[in-house]
Amino acid sequence: MCGIAGLLGPVSDGSAAALEFAAGAMADRLGHRGPDGDGVWVDQQRGIAFGHRRLAVVDLSDAGRQPMVSQNGRWVISYNGEAYNAPEMVAALPASQRSMLTGHSDTEILLETVAAVGVLPALEHMVGMFSLSLWDRELDQLWLARDRFGEKPLFYGWVGRTLAFGSELKALHAVDGFSPEVDRNSVTDLLKWGCIPAPRSIYEEVSKVRPGHAMRFNAGGVLIEDVAYWSPLEVASGLAVGAERSEDAVDELDELLQRTVESRMVSDVPIGAFLSGGIDSSAVVAMMGLVSDQPVKTFTVGFSEPAYDESQFASAVASHLGTDHHELVVSPGEAREVIPLLPAMYDEPFADSSQIPTFLVSRLAREHVTVSLSGDGGDELFGGYERYRHLGRFHRLLCRCPDPIRQVGSSLMTSLSSETWDRIGNGPLGRLVPGGSRRRLGHRVYKAGRVLSATDSIGTYEAMMVSENDAAAFVLGADPGARGLYDIPTNLMDRGGFEAAMLMDTVAYLPDDLLTKTDRASMAVSLEARMPLLDPEVFRFAWGLNQRDRFRDGSGKWVLRRLLERYVPADLVDRPKMGFGVPVGPWLRGPLRQWAEELLDPVLLAEQGIFEPSLVSTRWSDHVEGVGDHTILLWSILMFQAWQYESGIS
Repeated sequence: MCGIAGLLGPVSDGSAAALEFAAGAMADRLGHRGPDGDGVWVDQQRGIAFGHRRLAVVDLSDAGRQPMVSQNGRWVISYNGEAYNAPEMVAALPASQRSMLTGHSDTEILLETVAAVGVLPALEHMVGMFSLSLWDRELDQLWLARDRFGEKPLFYGWVGRTLAFGSELKALHAVDGFSPEVDRNSVTDLLKWGCIPAPRSIYEEVSKVRPGHAMRFNAGGVLIEDVAYWSPLEVASGLAVGAERSEDAVDELDELLQRTVESRMVSDVPIGAFLSGGIDSSAVVAMMGLVSDQPVKTFTVGFSEPAYDESQFASAVASHLGTDHHELVVSPGEAREVIPLLPAMYDEPFADSSQIPTFLVSRLAREHVTVSLSGDGGDELFGGYERYRHLGRFHRLLCRCPDPIRQVGSSLMTSLSSETWDRIGNGPLGRLVPGGSRRRLGHRVYKAGRVLSATDSIGTYEAMMVSENDAAAFVLGADPGARGLYDIPTNLMDRGGFEAAMLMDTVAYLPDDLLTKTDRASMAVSLEARMPLLDPEVFRFAWGLNQRDRFRDGSGKWVLRRLLERYVPADLVDRPKMGFGVPVGPWLRGPLRQWAEELLDPVLLAEQGIFEPSLVSTRWSDHVEGVGDHTILLWSILMFQAWQYESGIS
């Protein structure tokens, strides 16, 4: 795994030395992504330069060094990723190209595939995770591309007349003259979703390449085309739902996962796996054990707070599977020590608090291995979240309820402020509300009101998923006509609420939250994380399943559960989903209170001019006093404030 960077356009005096220095400076900001080597390639006449930092995983020799030029001299690549079907790609090359390969790195194999068949056919053939830049010396064109599911990041933007790009925003900050404006609508996105969805970024002048897309620019840095070479929406819509298969489906998935996991275990450095003790990671580790000739190294992080600790479940699964298990029990103080590292680690504001344990388990794994497999994607592909079932039920109920009645109900629920509803929940009338529902009553009532006013599955799911109902009100200068998280053709929603939610998570929540979290946390310690479940063949299998093979006996992921029961007793993994969080809410009232109050000081907020000080102060005081639980909103604001301080913007 690596870090890539580059620029196209005028730099300083335009000399080769200036280009080389600029690209090298960009790549140096990404040293954590590639501590094993570096390189720069420059074409002064065309004003193009690539920088690279290498984490050597496959072919540790100089034959894998980058940037790399193709045998025919036409193509230059700077690439971050792994091609899991490299042997098949080699076999498809003409014999003349195969005979000239200097090593077995997937970089060289991908580059020669591009030379043989072109960029888009090569990407369609490749199975892997990656972000890449390719320069076509014959046509003077730049390609930027990203893997199907969005496992690896790629940012791009203009600095004057220069197009700059890199694996992280850090690289762009190294370019002279890079002084972008914060996108206030992206701040609203952060407060709503806890992340900033692609193609947007925290800056107005910078975008992200979207998952499954390849972008082509001319020599002047002008975008020629943005092509979706693979789309989960198109694949899902093109697959007919099969009949219920039960054990036949389990047999097929068993064979398929053994194959995909084995392909992710190709490495010239030590390899292991994250193990939470849940279904997804346990299934991956079980498959690893079948194809490995030695005990699999597994890693988990536990917490001293029982409500947040899953380590005993991971330990039980590890014991049953006979893994070489490594466990770290973290105190609250040790977990809080990670918080100051987050702004630099995530490079733009990111507010999924499970970023803390993800970093801790990555750091633990890196002490023993260079590559770690993960179970990311299981919920989105096989229907694991409880909210999928809720969406289907809500959508059916709302379809039976006349629109005027729904709109009146929505208006009544949102006529009082969220704070007022919270006070009702904490007052005498709150005794009429079930105990569990009194927590964050205002948020729950507002969310129900938004669900009632929704007109389709997309609107209903967005209303269910949004973290803050009135996010734009907190951001000065933001557009109240909020942008949606899900840009999905309406006709693809015909499959029903359950599958609509799975699709929406696959194109947004998975890449923009979960995969972003894992990439930054793992690469911060130079660890490569691989996700065997995020395979196009596994995706096709999952979307050909009958609903009964997804959801049965009151639980999702039936086929994956049934597969795991072949290798692990059901009682070890059959339990309610806990997530991977930390007690941020109580910390903000206790040990993090001073830190938070400094960042949320109304005078400071007024000087910065991003957030509405009075609204933030109201939510903060209500949270501290226990009137309401505003953890998610406050953590999002605090992550922005901490990032702003780290970036020197304040």
